[in-house]
Amino acid sequence: MAIYHLSVKPVSRGGGRSATAAIAYRSAEKVHDLTTDEVFDYTRKRGVEHSEIVLPTEAAKQDINWARDRQALWNAAEIAEKRKDARVAREYEVALPHELKPGQRVDLVRAFAGEIANRYGVAVDFSIHAPHRSGDERNHHAHIMATTREVTATGLGAKASIEWSDTDRRKRGLEPAKSEVKAIRERWATLTNEHLQERGIEVRIDHRSLETQGIDREPQSHLGPAVSGMERRGIETEVGKRIEWQMQEAAQQRLERAAELGRLERETRDIAKQQLVLDGDIEAAQRERRSAPALDLEQIKSQGRGVIQGWGRELAREKDIEQARERELERQREAERSHRRGRGRGRGLGPGRDGPDYDHEM
Repeated sequence: MAIYHLSVKPVSRGGGRSATAAIAYRSAEKVHDLTTDEVFDYTRKRGVEHSEIVLPTEAAKQDINWARDRQALWNAAEIAEKRKDARVAREYEVALPHELKPGQRVDLVRAFAGEIANRYGVAVDFSIHAPHRSGDERNHHAHIMATTREVTATGLGAKASIEWSDTDRRKRGLEPAKSEVKAIRERWATLTNEHLQERGIEVRIDHRSLETQGIDREPQSHLGPAVSGMERRGIETEVGKRIEWQMQEAAQQRLERAAELGRLERETRDIAKQQLVLDGDIEAAQRERRSAPALDLEQIKSQGRGVIQGWGRELAREKDIEQARERELERQREAERSHRRGRGRGRGLGPGRDGPDYDHEM
């Protein structure tokens, strides 16, 4: 079935990356970086099914065509930034439903790229990649690169609003940038489901976390493109071993939780049985008392105290077991939360949790 994956990644000089190198790899083309005089040639790369540049509707109305040239566009992105740690592009990486036909997947990504272009006034360059020949055949995905600056008739202009600092956004009455990312993630799910529904396909995707959806399942762990490639070649990696250990640990914890809950349930049933026996004993005692000779007052009081004390002991024991169960469940919930936090910090696999195995980042 279709899965949800959308991650947002900066293409930043601070990370040793360039927009020209990244787009050459994504589109499997040859791009000459005029700022460094480097030539990035990936024309022999296989698996790129479609590449396209999408401009804002306003730019199209103004007949702005210079930005439709891939080499010109991304050289402009490099030239526009002066800082050595500048962000030169923003990339959206998405999983595409394998239930859609190739042309339908192009329509979906083109529509999403158009919404980003119009939302921020930027140029968007997307490439659709086929599944890796030795990977999951359903792993259709797209790399969508957007400029960080608005497109004008003479080049790239002001920074797009999503690139503003939270301080600048607050001054303009806007929410923090993370709210933009959240809105984009939700919009991708909505748009994908609309395309699936229009074509009579019943599957749907959901941008929410498994916990928010109320799904009791561990998030999937993925190795990432570089490590996956090594594992496919039979090279054992520390990341692969760590993820295998985490999966084994999670399975063991689930078994332990199930065993503990089973024990508590058995104790509860035993208490219920004991209560039934106690009730039966009381009824038998009442019948015997009705048929027996009358007792004096002190004998009656003595028997009553014994019955009451017996009830008190049983009720106290039941209360202790119930409190123990509550403490155990709270401990398990806290362990689950700690495990999730630990897994999030230790995995280092990017923002996507249920995403497929993608190409190596540039």
